[in-house]
Amino acid sequence: MHFVDDSEVNRVLTFPILIEAIEAAHRRPKIAVHDGYLGDGKGQQLVTRSAVDAGRFMMTKLYTSFPGNLAHGILPAVQAVCVLFDGNSGRPLAVMDASEITHWKTAADSALGAKQLARPDVETLLVVGAGEMARWLVRGHRTVRPSLRRVLIWNRTAERAEVLATQLAGDGVAAEVATDLDAATREADVITTCTRSREPLVKGANLKPGTHLDLVGGFTPETREADDEAARRARVFVDRRESAFDGVGDILQPIESGAIRERDVLGDHYDLASGKVAGRLSPDDITFFKNAGGGHLDLMTCETVFARLGKELR
Repeated sequence: MHFVDDSEVNRVLTFPILIEAIEAAHRRPKIAVHDGYLGDGKGQQLVTRSAVDAGRFMMTKLYTSFPGNLAHGILPAVQAVCVLFDGNSGRPLAVMDASEITHWKTAADSALGAKQLARPDVETLLVVGAGEMARWLVRGHRTVRPSLRRVLIWNRTAERAEVLATQLAGDGVAAEVATDLDAATREADVITTCTRSREPLVKGANLKPGTHLDLVGGFTPETREADDEAARRARVFVDRRESAFDGVGDILQPIESGAIRERDVLGDHYDLASGKVAGRLSPDDITFFKNAGGGHLDLMTCETVFARLGKELR
């Protein structure tokens, strides 16, 4: 069994490689997943996410969530490892540092959604939230839509948005801080959000025809990043149907309010990758994609890392 650290993950992965691998994996039979949670009642958790790609690989991701770490500025809020097993013999193959695995798979998940749903001629990307995932999401979206030449950044604290804009400038990206979220929403062709907001930030009334909306941050029934009107006006898709209906506020809340019905969630990555469901039907469609994440995406990413390392790990 081998240990793969973050530097090795970053050495072998690129977004074109990972996005293609994840799309191909969604054309195969659906991966079985199971999540487990243990907490101390004070917001600190140990989470397990297990996934089985039958006859290929098995994986369990273990991570801790300690939000209080952020106040000390030493350790991240989330720390994780993935353990990869052979799907035929059960042999442990590798333990992978999952910090970068999480970044790669989250951004690639959203990028695949944009590849399937965003217009090919988009130019302006609005990033809502300037946390650690924001830069990754910009990289992923610009991989599948290189026409994105302008990036707007909105964050509750403008200082963090300024830091992100400087980082993106170093990547050769024309980025600017947006102080008015509603105005920036009206300008954007693609919007990606990654916050823990409990109140909708993106207002559907501000979405212009043809916009693609990518919602990443909300992962509980109480958190959401777009309002009911955004869901009502859009063609709604998710990354994995079961994950999205299992406690994700951006899907459950508009259903509970009656803004949309369960059947208005038209499909997921499996449906889109197989051609079972059509994505965008016209240039004026507003598309709404909920990135709910899940262990299946961690497994797909670990499989890709393992394949790229090849004989080094055998």
